[in-house]
Amino acid sequence: MVAGILKLTVHIGGMTSLKEKRRVVKSILNKIRVKFNVSAAETGRQDEWNLCEMGFSCVSNEASHADGMLSAIFRFIEFDGRVEIIDSHYEIIHF
Repeated sequence: MVAGILKLTVHIGGMTSLKEKRRVVKSILNKIRVKFNVSAAETGRQDEWNLCEMGFSCVSNEASHADGMLSAIFRFIEFDGRVEIIDSHYEIIHF
């Protein structure tokens, strides 16, 4: 069994309130959950209106599949246009 974990810190431009930020973040997380069937959550920086930390995880029987899923999620967010990725970390864990 293999678990893949991706942590992203993103900058959300043009936000003037936490309510606006949460609307954008919720939309991105829901789209990723539906498209990739992974766990997705806002994991940090909840009280900062222009920054967000997001976490994603998947489980697979092959490391290449988990790596591919995380890479696809990264690209999806990178090309979304509403946020800019400023930091990323991913890990593949073998059990």
